[in-house]
Amino acid sequence: MRRPPSRILASMIGFSLIISILAACGAGTTQTNTGNGGTTQTITIKIGSELPTTSGDASTGKPAEDGVALAIKEANDSNLLPGYKFVQVAKDDVGANGTHDPTVGQKNVTDLIGDAQVAGIVGPINSSVALAEIPTTNKAPIALISPSNTNDCLTKETPAFECGGANSKIAALRPTGKVTYFRTATIDQYQGAALAVYGYKNKNYRTAYVIDDTEAYGVGLAKNFITYWQKLGGKVVGSASIKQTNSYENILTEIAGKKPDVIMFGGNDSTGGITIRQQMKSVAGLSNTPFLAGDGSKTSALAKAVKPLGGGPVFASIPGIDPNQSSTSKAFFDAYTKQFGADAIGAYSAGGYDCAKLLLQAIKTAVQDKKAAAPKDSNDDSGASTFRQAVIDAVQNIQYDGVTGHHSFDKNGDTSNHFVSLYTIGDLNTGDGWKYLEQIDTSTLQ
Repeated sequence: MRRPPSRILASMIGFSLIISILAACGAGTTQTNTGNGGTTQTITIKIGSELPTTSGDASTGKPAEDGVALAIKEANDSNLLPGYKFVQVAKDDVGANGTHDPTVGQKNVTDLIGDAQVAGIVGPINSSVALAEIPTTNKAPIALISPSNTNDCLTKETPAFECGGANSKIAALRPTGKVTYFRTATIDQYQGAALAVYGYKNKNYRTAYVIDDTEAYGVGLAKNFITYWQKLGGKVVGSASIKQTNSYENILTEIAGKKPDVIMFGGNDSTGGITIRQQMKSVAGLSNTPFLAGDGSKTSALAKAVKPLGGGPVFASIPGIDPNQSSTSKAFFDAYTKQFGADAIGAYSAGGYDCAKLLLQAIKTAVQDKKAAAPKDSNDDSGASTFRQAVIDAVQNIQYDGVTGHHSFDKNGDTSNHFVSLYTIGDLNTGDGWKYLEQIDTSTLQ
């Protein structure tokens, strides 16, 4: 049955009125009843997270993503910035190979940049992914803050043997000439040195065989370990750079013949850490050899895979203070376990949380102190450009005290926090399965 023209006209008028109201509100705002007959507009600001959260890297990246989510929830619950609502836009950079993928990461940050309401990004986890992402975020520009990248060459041209001369990546990483990338994890110059000090001075190891996974993080950490190990008087009986494979038995058999006091691995649990330590147990002469690694292998997945095997001790590091040593640790872990469960804790739960809190603090400064206006919707590219730069400026000048310690950033975007914490595998039913041993203030190392 056809409707009368009068009804059609009324419907058209009503529809036009609805469209007009929605346009006036804007796609980036919501209407909130004030309780006294009026309404106020709530402006949306988004925070991206770009981390490996599935498959082989889930035990590293997912806890960091959860940390970001908790920080955003707390900001909204406490009304951190009246009139604003914070929303997480989570991306996963795991590729078809089951681990972190630089190409996927680069696409992820491109997509995040395309949403004008994204004010900053937490991530990535892996330095190889950062190499692909930093030029893109630098050109945008948008703040990229990593809880875990440690490769020296992402921000510096030192040490010269790794990042100097033709090896310098600074021009490519900063096409604008300005700093937009920051990290709360101290660099491998310090993490490598701390691992060497712990092995040589604390455990009295004197000979080491060093393996890396061929990636930017693993190679850099291994080189820095070797440099400081030799400086201390230690001997490197051999080294190998091996892309992730299912069998390391040939190289491990060769290593066994050299009888090192310790095997040091530069890389992630998913790019060799778990498999190497598992296969060491079945190689004659290595079943009780200590295994030393950096933060990429300090995961619940490695602890669970290795603990039942027995064998030699396993040690790993995290760049930064141990979250449990912080004065704010209890409140954080209570809130985190309530939200996600105790078994969700990972090496970078606190790091992801602090990066997001730091970004939230910078956004608040941009709005309140710099009087920067947040983009009105996801298509407000002009507003995004101005607002994102205000956030970058606020991050560069921040003073932040968090679960992972105090953070401020130097001219290169590196944290002032040069502590490195050491762990061994402990109770698998406690936290991420690692037991804290001690921390080293690497700023005192020469």
